[in-house]
Order: sequence, then structure tokens, then C-alpha cells
Amino acid sequence: MNALRRAGAAAICAAVICSAGIVSAAVKEPKDAKCPVSGKGCNPEKSVAFDGGKVWFCCGNCENAFKGDSAKFAAKAHQQMVSTGQLVQKGCPFSGGAVKPGTQLDIGGAEVGFCCNNCKGKVEKATGDQQVDLVFGSIEKGFAPAAK
Repeated sequence: MNALRRAGAAAICAAVICSAGIVSAAVKEPKDAKCPVSGKGCNPEKSVAFDGGKVWFCCGNCENAFKGDSAKFAAKAHQQMVSTGQLVQKGCPFSGGAVKPGTQLDIGGAEVGFCCNNCKGKVEKATGDQQVDLVFGSIEKGFAPAAK
């Protein structure tokens, strides 16, 4: 019986440690991020504060384009924020429900899970920018700022 209790306690500790690591993920370097305007690599010195985080750009022209109409580029900016660890997934981007194992997709460098295969299927049927718009266009249900 004591062995079972120790094993259970170890499993709980491992789960707590793992989940804490996910929630407090460190922000990744912008060098691997894609500019939400051009799709090119980012310059760490070109950035704008956005939705509680930072969005990086390849150049000043893209930075200015974003400042001029951030709504136009919001989905790709949110995608960048997820891929750099500034936003973490809290639920299905469509329903807000718990993410079911085995429903993950890579959406432009950001792994995203869904509550069911129907939600996952909506995104699989879309392509490129359509996927980004579906998943990251509205982030309220599925994503939250990472713990600092």
C-alpha cells in the first residue's frame, strides 16, 4: 500500500512540475519568429507592444504597416506570440473546452490542440492563412498570456 501511495505521489508531483513548466514557458528569441506582415525572419530590434506582449518585424516598413492597421495583421501577430511563448493555450480555440489528446496541429510553427476531431477537422480543411485566421483571429477562448 505504501508503494502505491509513493507512486501516486510521484505521479502527482511530476504532473505539477510538468504543468508548471508549460504555463510559465520562457519567451523564445524573435530570431526564429516570422514577421506577421512579410513572413520573413524577424529583427530583434524591430518590435511593437501588442495584446500584452511583443510582436517582432523584419524591418521598419513592416513595423509601420502594423502600427497603421494592426487589426489586419492580428491573427499572424497572435500566431507569432504563441510560437514565441508569450501566449499559451488554455482551451480549444473554437469552444474554449479542454484540449483532447491527439488533436494537435502545427499552425505555422505553433502547436495547437482542439477539444474534438470536428474542430480539428475545420482547420485541416483550411489552408495557410485561412488556418491562421481560424485559429488565431480571435484568441479569447483558446489562449491567454503566459505566466511571467
